[in-house]
Order: sequence, then C-alpha cells, then structure tokens
Amino acid sequence: MPDLLIELFSEEIPARMQARAREDLRKLVTDGLVAAGLTYASAGAFSTPRRLTLSVEGLDATSRPVREERKGPRTDAPAQAIEGFLRSTGLTLDRLERRSDKKAEVFFAVIERPGRPAADIVAEVLEAAIRDFPWPKSMRWGSGSLRWVRPLHSILCLLADEAGSSIVPLTVDGIVAGNTTEGHRFMSPGRFPVSSFDDYRARLARAHVVLDAAEREAAIWNAATQQAFALGLEVVPDAGLLAEVAGLVEWPVVLMGRIGEDFLHLPPEVLQTSMREHQKFFSVKNPKTGRIEGFVTVANRETADHGETIIKGNAKVLAARLSDARFFWENDLRTVKAQGLEGMAAGLANVTFHNKLGSQADRIRRIEALAREIAPVVGASPDLAAEAARVVKADLQSAMVGEFPELQGTMGGYYARAAGLPEAVADACKAHYQPLGPSDDVPTDPVAVAVALADKIDTLTGFWAIDEKPTGSKDPYALRRAALGVIRLVLGNGVRLELYSKLASAQVPHLPAIARDRDITLLPDNWQRDTNLDLLAFFHDRLKVYLRDQGIRRDVIDACLAMPGNDDLTLLVKRAEALAAFLKTDDGENLLQGFKRANNILTQAEAKDGVEYSFGADPKFAEGPEETALFAALDAAEAAIAPAMGAEDFATAMAAMAALRAPIDAFFTAVQINTDNPVIRRNRLNLLHRIRAICGQVADLTRIEG
Repeated sequence: MPDLLIELFSEEIPARMQARAREDLRKLVTDGLVAAGLTYASAGAFSTPRRLTLSVEGLDATSRPVREERKGPRTDAPAQAIEGFLRSTGLTLDRLERRSDKKAEVFFAVIERPGRPAADIVAEVLEAAIRDFPWPKSMRWGSGSLRWVRPLHSILCLLADEAGSSIVPLTVDGIVAGNTTEGHRFMSPGRFPVSSFDDYRARLARAHVVLDAAEREAAIWNAATQQAFALGLEVVPDAGLLAEVAGLVEWPVVLMGRIGEDFLHLPPEVLQTSMREHQKFFSVKNPKTGRIEGFVTVANRETADHGETIIKGNAKVLAARLSDARFFWENDLRTVKAQGLEGMAAGLANVTFHNKLGSQADRIRRIEALAREIAPVVGASPDLAAEAARVVKADLQSAMVGEFPELQGTMGGYYARAAGLPEAVADACKAHYQPLGPSDDVPTDPVAVAVALADKIDTLTGFWAIDEKPTGSKDPYALRRAALGVIRLVLGNGVRLELYSKLASAQVPHLPAIARDRDITLLPDNWQRDTNLDLLAFFHDRLKVYLRDQGIRRDVIDACLAMPGNDDLTLLVKRAEALAAFLKTDDGENLLQGFKRANNILTQAEAKDGVEYSFGADPKFAEGPEETALFAALDAAEAAIAPAMGAEDFATAMAAMAALRAPIDAFFTAVQINTDNPVIRRNRLNLLHRIRAICGQVADLTRIEG
C-alpha cells in the first residue's frame, strides 16, 4: 500500500491562516480520496511559512470496483423524464434494463465502475482541492486564473512504496507536479529531490526547516525560558504569540535583549502590549520586582555574529515604539492630574455608544444609577459604587487606550490610583468588564461586582429595548456573553438579586428614547413587562447552558424554573443542585415514579370527572394500615417541608420528601384508587392531590423526565 506526500510551496503564508489551512488541506484531500473509493491508514498535515504539507499513509493502490443499481422512471414515462435519467447515469437507452415493479414496468440502470489507480484519483482530488481551497483571502498573479493566498511556486506530489516512488502526473495552472522542494530561503537555497515523507522531513531539517509547527513552538519556548533563567528572569507566557511566531519562522533562532532604563517605569501591561503588538516580542519579567525588563525575539536565521546585529536593530526599533508609549502615558497622567478622571471622561459625551441608545456619557449615567441601586444588595457602598461607575470608562478617552484598545480598564486602574481615588474604584476599572468569557475570573470586590452587574444589565436591557437580540449564531453585541457574565457574577458571589426588578429599573431610562424611535407618544402598557420577561427567559436559557456544563440536567432546571422566585438565580441554582442530588439517589428515583403515578391517576380522574380533587382528604375514610400510614407520612412531610422551604433549606426539604417513598409505594401496592365506593374514591383522589401539592412545594416534578 503506497504512501502519499503532498507539498504546496508558495510565498509566505500569514501565520494566522496556517493552522486552519493545514486542517483544510487534510480534510479536502482525505475526504476526496474516500469519496473516490480509496481508504487510508492515517494522515498528518504540517505547515511552515512557505509550505503546506500532507502525508497520507497506507493508501489503497487502486479504488474498489463499484456496481450500482439505480431505479429510473416507468417505461411509459414521458421522453423528457427518460432522457433526464439517461443523462444522470451516463448510459444509453439500450443499456437500461426493464423490470416489473408492483403494477408497472420501470427502467433500471446498472452502473459498473472498474477500480482506478490511486495516482489518477489523487491527481483529480488534489487539483480540485487547490482550485477550491477556502483561504480567507486569496490573490491571483501573472496571467493565470488560479487564486492562492500568496503566489504558488511548486507542487510536490509523490506516491511511494517498497519499490520506490513515482510522481503523480498533475498540472495546475501551468505548475507541473514534481518530486523536489526547497529548504530555508537564506540558509539553504536551491531545490532538491525527495523520495518519501521520512526522506522529505529529514532533508528539510538538514536544509534548516523545522516542518512541524508544534516542534517550532517547543524549540522557541525552551530556548527562551533557558536564556531567561540564566539571567534570573522569567518569560511571560503568551500562547497566542508563541503560535504566531512559530508561523513566522522556518528555523527559529531565539535572541534576548534588554529594555532601556528610560522605559522600565512604564506599567508592565503597556510594555508587554507594545512589544507583542508591534514587534512580536515576548516579555521578560524580573520575578523579584515584577517589572518587565527584557524581551525575546525570534529570528529566522543564524548569523555569524550570533544575532548581535539583529538584537541591536530590534532594540533601536523597540526604543522608538516605547517612546511613543511613554509619551501617551505621561500625557494621560498630566490630563488626570489637571482634570481628574471624571474630567478625562467628559469627552465621552461626544462618543456614540449606539445611535438608538445615546452616547457613552448617557450610558455611564444609566450605569451609575443602577450601580447605586445594586450596591446594597452586594454589600457595597452606594456612593462608592456610583463614583466608580462615573470613572470606569474614562480611559476610553486616554491616548494610551486609543493606541492599545485592549488595555481599556487596565489603564483606568492606573489613572484612578494616580488621581488618588479609592482602591475599590481603581480595581473596578478593569474588573467591571469581567468575566469576559467562561474561563475568566469573576470579580469579588463588592464595588466591582455592583458596577459590573450594572454595566452588563444596561447593555442587555438596552439592546432588548431596540430589538437587537441575538439570532442563531449571530451575536454582534456579545449579548450571550453579557448574560453569562451576569449569571457568573451572581452565582460566584452568592448575590441574592431579584433580577426582574433590576431589569425593569434598567429599562426605565430607555423608554422615552424607544418611544421617539418608534414615533409614538407612549409605549403600550405591557411593552416593558413583555420585553423584560423575554429578557429573563434569555437569562434562563443561558443558565441552562451554564448548569448543563456543571452536570445539572435541563429538565431539573425546568422543574425549578416553574417555581416562584425564578428571577433569583442564586436561589434557583441552590434549588436545582439539591433536586439534582436528590434524584440521583434511590429514594429520589423511586419517589419520582410514585409521584408521577399519583399525578397521572389524579390528572386523568379530574379530566374524566370535570372536577378538581383538592378539597382535603379525611383520614377517617382510610382503609387499612397502608392508607393510614400515608396520611401520617404526609402530615409529617408537610410539617417539615414548609418551614424548610421558608428557610431555603432544600436539603432538609428533600430529606422529608424522601421519607414519603416507602409509604407511597406501600399505598399503591395495597390500595385501589378507583374503587366502587364514590366517597372512598373521592377521598383517595384528594389524598393523591396532597402528594402532588406537598412535593410541588420543592419543585414542579411533572417536568422531570423518566
């Protein structure tokens, strides 16, 4: 069974596109081979800045013969239908078979395709993959019609087995496939032949090309950390930058330099961001001081002076970049000292947040009012929360954030401290944006929590008010992330927040603007209620996704959502966790079955009789010890569950409910509900209602599956 080697050699492929391109090449070729009848053992894709490579091992030498029978139209069908069938099969009329099929005679086509050599199939599949390759951006060059991410120079395509290797005959837009490739552009110019993947990989290594991106990443990180360790320093981890730099070099050479003394006073985030964004440098930190004192750059070649000239050149360019950053920093500090952080924020009145939701200054006023309202609930000072809300977005007007938008919030904290504001306010500048994703930290300081909740709730109520909700996979304003942020803030801090009332409070400032936008004097009375109920349902959907990842089933959450107070997310989750744990026990599972049996019998009887059996069962009509025992058990459960639910002690309530398992089982075993005695039947149906009502205090068990 031969092995297949493909290399597409071009000018430099952007680093950000390489990982996706590797996977696309593997999928396009292997899917095409399988569709054509070839199987294979394994496939691996690789990339460097100048090449995409695919190795397929254990490929069939020929495709399997195929015999296909296809049913066609009736023999007396219109000529047009028969001609269409002939075109689809590629046969002529005399090659069709006539067969009886129920009440009519129909045409059948028997299509036989002999096995084909792998080389022919590979040529077709690879050409189609090259011509249809899904680059995010591509270009055309010269007089050809082929589009590629950068000019494509050569195609290597070999089939190799024990007897040797052969070139797959293929020509794409004038590029003829061969068995040669190139090594490093500067350190090993010129082409050389290869005979197999192992030979290809080994000869590339001798030609100063590391084929595997993961190997390049490991080499870069190991060399960088060793050099830093030798100087008593640490490289700041940056997985994204590491992957990007590995996509910029074929032969990584790690070099380390020092940052000038004039720049060491800059915040470490500023140094790190400037070096990463402008120079693709790794930051090197002094663990004793926490300062960024050096940088690591990765060259693409070895030099006679061991990189000394490269380091000097990079340090010179870096000094110019950091001079700009220092100017921004010092200029912003002067603004803060002269005007205060609120003075810096004044310009936000001229910055539009959304054309239907006003300016950033309008938004800040809304957040301030809501943060003041939320503050007592989370244990924060209302005045301090309001002060933080007024300044947390001030750095959007700073020169530093104008240059590096990713530093918003971070710079606000520095400027707040420079202005002498309380530490809680300074911390809130960055923390109020959090959590930014499912793995991001959740703020715990009460002021930060109050402002973060106000910020996200204002965003959600605003976009709900103007009907800009997420649809399908589209969520341009990251509203799903905002809702998850509210959920994690509430649950992570154990906040007892009546969410619906806060949504209503946040909605009020939007009402005049929404009415003007819709060109009406007054919105319908139920507009605000309906909008906020819809938004609360959105929160519940997000909560289901979040709790599903925590191992809580959707039906369990639905059973708890049906209970009063479902806008108190902390209470809701506490109830759901207790119910989920209860249902995993034998008592819980068996009680659920007993409850469902009672509920089904009662529901059917109420539907049949047209009455509701909820007028109280009387123990004097009990017959037998099992029925009497159930009355006693229900009395005891009710006495325990009601106060436990009042105290939100769900574990105690579940334990009391579990005690009903045995009496309910015994009751159904010994007693016939639909007896001929109408008084006894009515009493027993009312008893079933007690089971439903008592269990229903904990959760709506009718929504539990199984």
